[in-house]
Amino acid sequence: MKIIHAGLLIAALGLGACTNADRFGPGAGGAGAGAGGAGAPGSVNDPTSAAYFNATVGDRVLFAVDQSTLSAEAQQVLAGQASWLMTNGAYTALIEGHADEQGTQAYNLALGARRASAVQNFLISQGVAPNRLRTISYGKERPLEICSTEACYSQNRRAVTVLTAGAGL
Repeated sequence: MKIIHAGLLIAALGLGACTNADRFGPGAGGAGAGAGGAGAPGSVNDPTSAAYFNATVGDRVLFAVDQSTLSAEAQQVLAGQASWLMTNGAYTALIEGHADEQGTQAYNLALGARRASAVQNFLISQGVAPNRLRTISYGKERPLEICSTEACYSQNRRAVTVLTAGAGL
């Protein structure tokens, strides 16, 4: 009988704890706190998280064939990246340059380096401190899409901004 009473008491206390979403202060209801809440730390709804940066700001820009020139659309994405990076000083970034599978390995490594450098220079021109940015080229070695059509090639001609927490790269 005592076990049943203890079980009922625990169940009642547990259910009672769930009835007041703001028991720890306004907006403390967690990830499902509603449209006004910032979301769980580190989630896509947390504007200071890498997940938010990737999903909302955008972590990549695309390039035309054999080009490292930033399009107007790429510049718009990168302006958003620069703004986010300046607001979130705890992050540094590695900018990866990529190319499609057409061309030699050496050519594509050089092209990927030019693409990463174009992104880095744009971010610096927008106010991001140079010591927070580093570049690397993967050329054609890390494709997103593998097939011999323009639809695939276009997704592989990119620069990706990869965030790292911490001041040093």
